[in-house]
Amino acid sequence: MTLSRLAARLMEIASVADVRARPKTEKATAVPYSKPEDLPPVTHRKTSKAGIDLMHEFEGLHKVRPDGKVEAYLCPANVWTIGWGSTGKDPFNGGNIKGGTVWTREQCDMRFEQHLAQFEAGVREGLNGKPASQLQFDAMVCLAYNIGVAAFQRSTVLRKHNAGDFDGAARAFLMWNKAGGRVLRGLTRRREAEAALYRKGS
Repeated sequence: MTLSRLAARLMEIASVADVRARPKTEKATAVPYSKPEDLPPVTHRKTSKAGIDLMHEFEGLHKVRPDGKVEAYLCPANVWTIGWGSTGKDPFNGGNIKGGTVWTREQCDMRFEQHLAQFEAGVREGLNGKPASQLQFDAMVCLAYNIGVAAFQRSTVLRKHNAGDFDGAARAFLMWNKAGGRVLRGLTRRREAEAALYRKGS
């Protein structure tokens, strides 16, 4: 065997050995939670990317101007809204959010983070030490962000969850698909998506 052929053979053997030495990639699998006692306790839980993505999908950034700034709009419930679903006080311009209110994208993101922390705290308080998976927590924060902490804390969703009735809690999301007494298709889609996320973590 010539030196060149010997070198080529040695490189081939080294390549095969390197491939065999590499660890196999494991597929991510969901952890099934069939009983409440299987779930981790909720203490300082934060919303995961899955929950934030779901909220961003349904809250949206409506009325973005060509210059990148964002204007307020009237939501289906006839409430002036801006950015990622912000309503009420305007911390940047003073007064309340109303027609003509304009924020930058950075301000929209900042306000979302502030609001999110408030709703996470409200959900943790409502759980009162009861366990929840990450995706269950995400789904409940998404619901609370839309209906308010007070409404969430008296909701059937929370009551069923805390009682360990995960199927009942998932079905109860659809109880919150109305605005002004009317069933709204957009709210129904959102509740179905939240329930699906909740079930994925159950």
